[in-house]
Amino acid sequence: MQFGIWVEPEMVNPDSDLYRAHPDWVQFQPGRKRTELRNQLVLNLAREDVQEYLWGQLDALLSSAPIDYVKWDFNRCFTDAGWPGEAYPQRLWVDHVQAFYALLDRLRAAHPGVAFESCSGGGGRIDLGVLSRTDQVWTSDNTDPLDRLAIQHGFSQIHPARVMAAWVTDSPNTQLNGRVSSLRFRFVSAMAGVLGVGGDLTEWTEDELAEAREWVELYKDIRPLVQRGDQYRLRAPQGDGLSAVQYVLGDETVVLAWLQSQRYGEPVPALRLRGLDPTASYECRETGEIHRGAVLQHHGLRVGLRGDLDAAVLRLRRI
Repeated sequence: MQFGIWVEPEMVNPDSDLYRAHPDWVQFQPGRKRTELRNQLVLNLAREDVQEYLWGQLDALLSSAPIDYVKWDFNRCFTDAGWPGEAYPQRLWVDHVQAFYALLDRLRAAHPGVAFESCSGGGGRIDLGVLSRTDQVWTSDNTDPLDRLAIQHGFSQIHPARVMAAWVTDSPNTQLNGRVSSLRFRFVSAMAGVLGVGGDLTEWTEDELAEAREWVELYKDIRPLVQRGDQYRLRAPQGDGLSAVQYVLGDETVVLAWLQSQRYGEPVPALRLRGLDPTASYECRETGEIHRGAVLQHHGLRVGLRGDLDAAVLRLRRI
């Protein structure tokens, strides 16, 4: 077990010693009431004194304990983007971002063993500058396993699976929609990225904990393929039917498949795989069946899903 922390360095509570000592350190417009969200104001990171203060605080924090992971959050937008007394206050829009990058660079150089995750109200800070300085990003605050299929499909158009944080949370989903889903569906949904568990394990039954242990072991087996393999989006999560994604690394292939619902008892269509050698044979580790690559590519692979919110993981090895 490693140790991580969650920080929001660019924010300040107005009821704090820092704000009372330096009220001019926040972004604000003269003559306008300062707006608060989540009891927060935004520090003006474009200021050099703010930069040095945050460096001192964060460097001391990371030096104070064996911290392995930092979730860096930014949970509100600029609503008072002003800088009284500055000749060109508009520069804070660019300088704040550049200072944020520089602070990350400085911290990573001083603490090379610490992994950083970027978060901003969910997935609001996932630009290429951030990705070059962080190890993973929080994809969205929406962790509903069905909603996440579309979110992850869109995210993967540009970004690799190895930076996409994906959590298994509790059912029913009390945050968004009350949807009830199986542990199987929740795990297979989250296995398309960097799998994490964000449920209240103290409330899980012994059977759920045992099942979760098996899913975690399975993910560790396929993790190299998911995070470093070639990704093929076989069927997009559209409508209410079948969706699937495939990863290929060397002689190994894994398919993650999800069925939102089955209509009129119709059989689920086969998945036509990609990235395989049509002249080779592939053994499915789940069923023991052997398939020719050409058959998998042109006829497809049956995944055996049925009903509502069903999911499967199928591993194939070239033989």
